[in-house]
Amino acid sequence: MIRLTLRTMRADALRLLLSALAVVLGVAFVAGTLTLTDGMKRGAYDRAGVFDRHTDLAVYAGRNPIPPALVERVRAVDGVSAAAGELTGTAGVVGSDGRPVLGYAVVVAIPTEAALQSYDVVAGRLPQRPGEVVLDAPTVAEEGFTLGGPVSVGGSAAAARPYTLVGTVDVAGTSRDVGGPFIGLAGPDALAVSQQQGYGRIMVAAVPGVPAAELAARVAAVAGGGVTVKGRQAILDAAVDDAVRDLRQFNLLLLTFAAVAVVVAGFVIANTFAIVLAQRTRRTALLRLVGATRGQVLRATLLEAAVTGLAASALGVAAGAGLAVGLDALMSAFDVPMSGGGIAVTAPTVLSCLLLGTALTVGSAAVPAWRGTGVAPVAALTDAAVQPTRRAGRVRLAMGGLVLAAGLAALASAGAVGQVPLVAAGGVLAFFGIVLLGPVLVPALVLVFGVPARRLFGATAGLAVANAVRNPRRIAATSTALVIGIGLVSAFVVGAGSVKAGIERAVDQQIGVDFLVVGVGGNLPRPLVDELAARGELGVVHEQRSRISDGIELRAAHPALVGRTLTAVDAGDAGRLGPGRVLVHRELARARGWAVGDSVTLAGRPFTVAAVVADDGPALVGSTVPAGHVVDVADVDFARLFPTERGFLAEVDPAAGVPAERAREAVESVVARYPTVNLMDQAAYKKSLTGTVDLLLAFVVALLGLAVVIALVGVANTLSLSVVERTRENAVLRAVGLTRGRMRAMLAVEAVLMALVGAVLGVGLGTGVSAGAMAVVARLSGEFTLVLPWGRLGLILAVAVLAALAASVLPARRALARPIVESLGAE
Repeated sequence: MIRLTLRTMRADALRLLLSALAVVLGVAFVAGTLTLTDGMKRGAYDRAGVFDRHTDLAVYAGRNPIPPALVERVRAVDGVSAAAGELTGTAGVVGSDGRPVLGYAVVVAIPTEAALQSYDVVAGRLPQRPGEVVLDAPTVAEEGFTLGGPVSVGGSAAAARPYTLVGTVDVAGTSRDVGGPFIGLAGPDALAVSQQQGYGRIMVAAVPGVPAAELAARVAAVAGGGVTVKGRQAILDAAVDDAVRDLRQFNLLLLTFAAVAVVVAGFVIANTFAIVLAQRTRRTALLRLVGATRGQVLRATLLEAAVTGLAASALGVAAGAGLAVGLDALMSAFDVPMSGGGIAVTAPTVLSCLLLGTALTVGSAAVPAWRGTGVAPVAALTDAAVQPTRRAGRVRLAMGGLVLAAGLAALASAGAVGQVPLVAAGGVLAFFGIVLLGPVLVPALVLVFGVPARRLFGATAGLAVANAVRNPRRIAATSTALVIGIGLVSAFVVGAGSVKAGIERAVDQQIGVDFLVVGVGGNLPRPLVDELAARGELGVVHEQRSRISDGIELRAAHPALVGRTLTAVDAGDAGRLGPGRVLVHRELARARGWAVGDSVTLAGRPFTVAAVVADDGPALVGSTVPAGHVVDVADVDFARLFPTERGFLAEVDPAAGVPAERAREAVESVVARYPTVNLMDQAAYKKSLTGTVDLLLAFVVALLGLAVVIALVGVANTLSLSVVERTRENAVLRAVGLTRGRMRAMLAVEAVLMALVGAVLGVGLGTGVSAGAMAVVARLSGEFTLVLPWGRLGLILAVAVLAALAASVLPARRALARPIVESLGAE
């Protein structure tokens, strides 16, 4: 039986080729992911202690930052060779063109003691005193800075000031490579720029020969409570944990998409073996007649699946290594911070991928093998057994209806209860409902879509429709594989479109000015808004700020802008907002019994209620303030109540009669000295908010695209095997006058119908999942509704159709390769 199985595999190699291709693609995704992340992890381990090469122990801050005075006390401990405070914050660099250097910039306090300096210096040296700065080498090269020249650096506290550039460093691939400039300053300068009250840790170098445990005890005694003292090994362990934490999450994300591809591959493999075994029914019957038991035939089939899976998995591992190399190069080209570690092909990865592919193939082939070997030997020799067209049983259809109904009910009710897990459960149940109802649902849709096809292509399309619905289980399995990938793609496309539309609508409702000044990675610098307000070209300058006091959200408001967000004025005049007068929102007025003209105390100061208003905005997720418990306070009063409170966004409008370009120039002249802020108009602000959504969507679609490709491989596989099964039938059609072009058209229409049904069901499922998700988001924030991007959904269907046409080329070529007379004699 083993020899017979191997001979059978050689004879049916072409039939199993596309099935093996599905395994190759699925395993390649998994192997590529593991190989890439193993390389990143290895690089992360190598780089974890790059900034602690000379650190013997460190004092880590607890709840409060470490004051600079403690650094001096630790430096004076007997046995300490050097000690320096270290912190990490945000700042910005003014470029050589006078504009801020784009990108999120990190500022770090670099030790000035040579005994603790562990940076890789590319040129020059590290800072030795306040007033000196080092930057990463790429930023210096791009901006044309020169050693010894001035570089303006600023943070969230004040305008940028010049520092002397004394060196460039290499931080690529480290935890301090965040995609933007790296700024290294002496400790006091880093504290001033970052506006932090103290250091995050104290780095300590020991005098040679001093026992580590003894020195740690001395330092701990001086440091007191509220801090943690760690030895060198503990420091390195913590650095490794930090370095690989993000990699674990990245690995999990990629493996999630790989799992989708593997599941789709399982559908393709199961369908392939079901078709192949159905076509071997007479051969199987002959084996049974000459003495082979059902168990022997079953084991032979599983052996065939195991060999196919093992060979395909080996190719998948090789393809995965190539995929990892390409991904690593792509990430390096786009300066992704986690890139640069190369790849690492490890024995556990290779073995796990080989086992995964083999187990996937054997598991997917198990059910078709059991069914295919269950035909009685005598019955299998009849023509009836060669054309298996078993329909779905009543129990399966009943279960499918119940599961689909449960899934749709879960999606419909997710918004009412505000539970995201219910959306996921509804999507999974709806998919399994489609799978169970597939033998009825898919052929019915094929017949529906076949109506316009018949009108366009006549009898040729009629033959294609008849062939497609001939075996309901087969076409259902083929189309269902597409439902998974296209369903997920559609869900993300619809979800992303809805989120973008919600963001843009919120900006339109809440922003009614020409210009916006936005903080990069933090709040606006304190003097910035005052400098803008002092410019005569600007009429409105409003910094969005809020503070919770006594269970009330106090919001800074500008009289010229506050009316744009209000949906109702219950009493009073909203235009009377000004110094000493506030707008109280409806829910708070009812709860506290406040009315227009009442004197109320807010944050310890008296105010008069100018109006009772409403803006119908829900409470923020996680907010401790109930919805509507809001008071709008004039900017000048808010600044007096909370002088240290800052916001991340300032709205700016030109003064009356001032052209927009002149106003922009005035804003730019102020903003240029603050490298941690950006100037935008409404369109640019929308793009900045939605750019991440577009990037995430492109990333997800690219990853899910492999699952769709595998499903389309299933379409080509099913069509190819069906062509083999219909060799004599197709020969008869050609003999009675069906031209070669019409044969190709018939197979193309059949492939398009299979793909189109799967795509339509996938788009419907994805849209339903997105609708449930948007309902949950709307319940939480109130700003989002379902928006159908018809153009992108139409593009998904068009791509599926075009891919199906491409998938029909090889089966058509195979159908036309044999002469008619030879095909008429085929078994």
